Amino acid sequence: MKSSLVAVSAAVVVATLVTGLKDRAALQEKFGLGSAGKPAPELMMMGRIKPEVPAGNSEFNAQLVADKIEAITSPSPSAPDTSDSDAAESQPAAPQTAAPPAQTVAQPAPVTPPIVSAPPAPQQAAAAPQPAVDESALRYFASRGDKVRLQAEISRLQALYPNWVPPADPLAVPQNGDKQLEAMWQLYSDGRYAELRKAVADRQATDAGWQPPADLLDRLDVAEARARLVNASDLKQHATVVDIAAATPSLLTCSEIDVLWRVAEAFIQTERAQRGQDAYAYILKNCTNPAERQATVEKASTLLAYQPMQALLALERPAADGSKEFNAIRDNLARRFMAEGDDDPNLAIAPDYIARLEKLAGTEGLASDALLLGWYQLRRNNDADAEKWFRAARAKQDSATASQGLALALIARKAPEEAEDVMFRWRADSDDATSTYLAATANLMALEPPADLAEDVLHRIATEVIARKYVPTAQQFGWYARSLNQFQTAARWFETALAWKPDDEPSAYGLVITREQLSDRKGVLDLQRAWTGRSSRITNLEDTSSLMPNAVTQPPEKGGLAAQQPAQPTQRPPAEPLPAERRVTLQPGSEVVVRAAGPSMETVNVPRGPRQTRGCSTTIDAGQLKPADALSRGWCLMDINRPMEAISAFEAALQSPARKVREDAAYGQSLAYLRAGLSGNAAVAATKAPQNRQRAAELQVAILADRALSAFDAGRYRETLIYLDQRAQLQQERIDLMVLRGYCYLNLKMYGDATRIFEAAAATGSRDAARGLADVRNVTHPDTNN
Repeated sequence: MKSSLVAVSAAVVVATLVTGLKDRAALQEKFGLGSAGKPAPELMMMGRIKPEVPAGNSEFNAQLVADKIEAITSPSPSAPDTSDSDAAESQPAAPQTAAPPAQTVAQPAPVTPPIVSAPPAPQQAAAAPQPAVDESALRYFASRGDKVRLQAEISRLQALYPNWVPPADPLAVPQNGDKQLEAMWQLYSDGRYAELRKAVADRQATDAGWQPPADLLDRLDVAEARARLVNASDLKQHATVVDIAAATPSLLTCSEIDVLWRVAEAFIQTERAQRGQDAYAYILKNCTNPAERQATVEKASTLLAYQPMQALLALERPAADGSKEFNAIRDNLARRFMAEGDDDPNLAIAPDYIARLEKLAGTEGLASDALLLGWYQLRRNNDADAEKWFRAARAKQDSATASQGLALALIARKAPEEAEDVMFRWRADSDDATSTYLAATANLMALEPPADLAEDVLHRIATEVIARKYVPTAQQFGWYARSLNQFQTAARWFETALAWKPDDEPSAYGLVITREQLSDRKGVLDLQRAWTGRSSRITNLEDTSSLMPNAVTQPPEKGGLAAQQPAQPTQRPPAEPLPAERRVTLQPGSEVVVRAAGPSMETVNVPRGPRQTRGCSTTIDAGQLKPADALSRGWCLMDINRPMEAISAFEAALQSPARKVREDAAYGQSLAYLRAGLSGNAAVAATKAPQNRQRAAELQVAILADRALSAFDAGRYRETLIYLDQRAQLQQERIDLMVLRGYCYLNLKMYGDATRIFEAAAATGSRDAARGLADVRNVTHPDTNN
């Protein structure tokens, strides 16, 4: 009796998951897959409708049926039902004259279905009349020994016909001799759906009175939908995956766990992360298979961010031994979350994950774990902890990443000499490694008091600085040489820095006071004339004869001297770490990110007089110019490819009361943002002043092209095609954008469209298009290409 109750409970659970299939509209609403005009409630709510299970179900013994199936499929010759293979083959066939459920007339009185071998329970006798149930699939799966499909079919029929009682012994149901129908079920079981469609059509053509079982057709429709969904998912056609799922809600059950995973991924990849999270939550709330639940969390962790994952992990169930359900994968989850914390310095990871990873780093000794901890602490300015973990990582496996992290921690701790030594080996490994090494050299040369560096260290630093034309370290070399009373050497380094960056005011100031000490009055006057109106401390420099060559003069503090005030020996500013990325204010209200690969030193902005500076190669505060002059300077800066400074100049010009100046300034600022790769800002700038129709169309075309390129670089190929289509409505598509469109199709595996686009572009002589054609052929016919 106990086993019967367990079997009934199992059948009820499965029936609960399938009951939702009866109302497609409701399912679409609950899955968030309905039309856009209806509000979409939380996804994946199906499975909560629990039909009434008739008392007659107590007669169905799932274990007994499983035992009989096992006996039938056993190779033992003593099994009575397998002695004759022909007889076994004939069992799943349904009566040839059976009509589909739509044509079946219900009996006026409660009647036990004719294929049920056991009488119903007394309570069932009073059940309401019900249509005849097509049990051909039930018999077929039972005869084949397919226990999983047998139980799924029983659950499905119970969901469709709540008053239906499953036969106590499906194998005892009388069979018929419809070999053709049996062959059709075999084709379905083998997944040969196209052949099954043909077989049904052929039989209907030869036998006009025959109708295929409705259950067979329903199953075939669902199977084909599943195949299309899987194919679309494999081809990364995520929008198609969602559409198929919306049209076939019967696929969205725990028995189709792979489909649920694919639908969840499709939601996330189409920028509906909340829907994807809801899909994973549905699985964890309703599905019970432990391996599938664990796999669900693993899959979700590769697609969802830290916070949504915490909501999913809250659905964890206790294991039988009292432990947590996902303990087996919690170590990898901790690594995954810490990696996300490394990328986002504002993300606070729970202390439990940090402690778990620290324990792993100590027990397993993996350098990768120590690196995760090091970068996490460094991003949060915990330099001491970061240094500890980076040293641990280098002790296990020296690498560019570990050395770079340690160097940054050492720079923050004002230990640039060790940082330079740590990074020298890896200085050319990547752009980031080079930037870190050069930042270390600049901080090392700026130490106060000056570091006592070996000749070979100075030589290797100088070699790298000259090779990469790195201005900050070249300037610091000048101050370092002055501290050693090597004024000729200092002058050469300042001149070198100015040759690489003519508007580097600190280097110009260092050069002018060095020339003054070398009694080079002509050189001093030349510099003063060149910097008139740009640096008061250079132009107002008076006699510095008191600064004898043997006297040590430190670099100046940042900021200019007051007008008419003689220059005095100034104290060298304390060494300040140069991070791999810093923000330097160019003018009020404007910032630009400067990376350590080539940061400019902080400039000194002084009020300008009425005198105009020729050209725009110098750094000045555009906010103090007249709007018309600022506009002219903005266009000049665009000509020499300095868009970020041009943005500030155009912003100043936008303050003009003249409409024409404002219009030109807004237009110029939009172009400057586009050149800097900031299409969103360009669109905003274009609205700051009215534009004529021609300019507005020109800007819109340029913005759409820039957005298409940005989307393509980010791997969002469908979004790229949308921008290209919008641009094509305004202006004929250029050849380079046609090639871009072709590569979008290629990446989306739409090879026919890609070939068509590449062929059209190649006909104009485009080499890129010809290369795209070759890429298509390499993908579609790899065996015929070398």
